[in-house]
Amino acid sequence: MAERGRPRGFDRAVALRRAMEVFWEHGYEGTSLGDLTAAMGIRPPSLYAAFGNKEALFREAVALYEGMEGEPPLQALQEAPTAAAGIEAMLRANVRSYTEPGRPTGCMVVLAATTYTPSTEGIRDFLAEQRRAGTAAVQERLERGRADGDVPPGADTGALAAYVMSVQYGLSLQARDGATREELDTVVDCVLAGWDAVVAARAVTVGTG
Repeated sequence: MAERGRPRGFDRAVALRRAMEVFWEHGYEGTSLGDLTAAMGIRPPSLYAAFGNKEALFREAVALYEGMEGEPPLQALQEAPTAAAGIEAMLRANVRSYTEPGRPTGCMVVLAATTYTPSTEGIRDFLAEQRRAGTAAVQERLERGRADGDVPPGADTGALAAYVMSVQYGLSLQARDGATREELDTVVDCVLAGWDAVVAARAVTVGTG
């Protein structure tokens, strides 16, 4: 039996990808319905029928972004032989992503809701949760490093994870401001050069008895 109703006249996956790029470039508040429908090549009724509303579309766009851009750095973090090597691999993968030519710069999850109103607090909280998940992944890798012996037993993995993610957020903002890949890689070089001292500064003495 033929499907009832008018067939959808656009590729939903392509439209979602275009919406993601608009949100990535302009943020949630800075993106209007007209911006979205123009980029997606559809009219508002089709957007509502396919995605629900702007917030629901944004959440889908973030999920797409995380799958495309967020997973490779996290995979690099997890697969490296040591925690320090994983952090380097993650940061450098993000530098490449943030500065890839021909698309928006920086991190969508970091930049998409730097401003908000009471009506968009849900979006702010949603993105904050995404960022907390990234911090938790870094802390888990540091704790695995502690178990493996490449992170000192007394290392404050929570503080170290917060430090790493603060660097990552700064890389995103600098990329949006026009920093080059080479300039951002230099920042990562500085992090690595001081890593042992930072770990030692955030370590507590662990007794043996």
